[in-house]
Amino acid sequence: MKELRIGHLSTMYHSSFILMSKNWLEKAGIEPKWKLFGGGPAIVRALENNEVDIGYIGLPPTMIGIDRGLKAKCIAGGHVEGTVMIATKGYLTLDECNNDNIRFLEQFKGLPIACPPAGSIHDVIIRNYIREAGFEEEIDVLNYDWADMIPEAIMDGEIKAAVGTPSLAVVAKRYCDAKVVISPEKLWPDNPSYGIVASQKMIDESPDTLLKFIELHDKACKFIHQNTKEASELVAEAVKMVDAEFVHDMYIISPKYTAKISEEYIASTMRFVDVLHELGYISGKLSQDNIFDLRFVKELEL
Repeated sequence: MKELRIGHLSTMYHSSFILMSKNWLEKAGIEPKWKLFGGGPAIVRALENNEVDIGYIGLPPTMIGIDRGLKAKCIAGGHVEGTVMIATKGYLTLDECNNDNIRFLEQFKGLPIACPPAGSIHDVIIRNYIREAGFEEEIDVLNYDWADMIPEAIMDGEIKAAVGTPSLAVVAKRYCDAKVVISPEKLWPDNPSYGIVASQKMIDESPDTLLKFIELHDKACKFIHQNTKEASELVAEAVKMVDAEFVHDMYIISPKYTAKISEEYIASTMRFVDVLHELGYISGKLSQDNIFDLRFVKELEL
């Protein structure tokens, strides 16, 4: 058995929860060592410290890490358009504002918008959204090291709006008397909400193990599409904090799950380069080859 140290998040739509629930990795000769983190930036630090071999990460934090010297590449996709914005009742949706970003954001002047950790994909997307609309001085982004703390802040009345994963949207609807105000495809089309990122050491020394993992990661992504009801039940059982209906609702909010690295996925990722630079998160410009290693998805014909 080949040991594989995997950094993952509590994000329930990641294939990690399917792979934890099945014994596909073990049957393929891989002994997974799962380690939970609060956000993508923490997994990047774990990669830098050689604490994990691969991670489930939004690509902006990966790019920030690469800019500061991390030796790692995105070797597979996972999901696109995984950032939504929610708000408590009384606020208009972007659709109700006729897709006028300025009119929409005027509602939140003087209020903080809660968000997962600084440098996470959600953080970069909402900061860019606010900046492009000209509200940098009037709307603050309040980062939480653990995204799971955001719903509690909504229920306590500390915040009125937040960005995060589809899971946040379901929690907000169920428990916080809140709703989706910007759907995933409208915040940043085709954004790389997560991919599989591997250390360069792992890529160089254990390519066969990575190939097996990506093949099973792809199988898990397809399982979500083709067996959504069963996938929902498996994840609910693994998490033990939500029911299958919750997971199913989450899958439906943002349904684009794939291990493929599409041209659109790459193009959207490269759009982040200038934004990360302008926001001060990276010091220089990154190329596609700095970020992606496509040999695995090409070999699997994904």
